[in-house]
Formats: sequence, structure tokens, C-alpha cells
Amino acid sequence: MPKKDSFLRGRIKSIGFAIKGAWFLLKSEVSLQVQAIIAVLISIAGFYFNISPTEWILQTLTIALVISAEGFNTAIEELADFIQPNQDPKIGFIKDIAAGAVFFTAIAALIVACIIYIPKF
Repeated sequence: MPKKDSFLRGRIKSIGFAIKGAWFLLKSEVSLQVQAIIAVLISIAGFYFNISPTEWILQTLTIALVISAEGFNTAIEELADFIQPNQDPKIGFIKDIAAGAVFFTAIAALIVACIIYIPKF
């Protein structure tokens, strides 16, 4: 029986897998690349407009929510394509729902950005 990793070693491995997955997403998903660029630009805007700590928290959480939703969407799409590589209306419906979730988070992010930045102009 193979030796089981210690708790700490297991957590370190988990972090490594997470970094690998994040890098894969950033490297391979065009929509996530666009969202990452927007996140960088909006963060630069945060420094430029000297937004408050509360605004930073909301902005950071919103960015994380959108990028996470995109990651979940990609995982669902990859899993669906693995399970059913052929065109299938049920799989298409599942993919559309996952994309819809990303859309909702992007709309929420736009609203948060408007609440934070419109008063700055």
C-alpha cells in the first residue's frame, strides 16, 4: 500500500493542481483572457481613481466571481464534450445554461463597475 501524503504535503499538491488549472484556463480560453485583461484594466482604474477599501473589496470579489464562473463554464463544457462528443440538444441546453450563468455574473460586474466608477466622472 502506497504511503499517504501528510496533510501539509496534500495541501501543497492541491495548490499546485489549482495553479496548473488556472494557468491552463488563462492560456487556452479566449473569453477568460479577455476577462483577465478587463480585470487588469479595471484594477488600474481603481488605483487611478483611488477607490475606497470597500470598493476594492466589491471589485475584487466581482472579478473573482466572473473568472470563477468562466472556469466552471469551461469545465462543464469540457465534461459535456467528453461525455457526448456528437451534437446533442440536451448537451447544448446544459452548455447554454452554464454560459447563461457567466452572463449573469458579467452583468453584475458591469453594474458594480458603474456604481463604483460613474460617480468618479
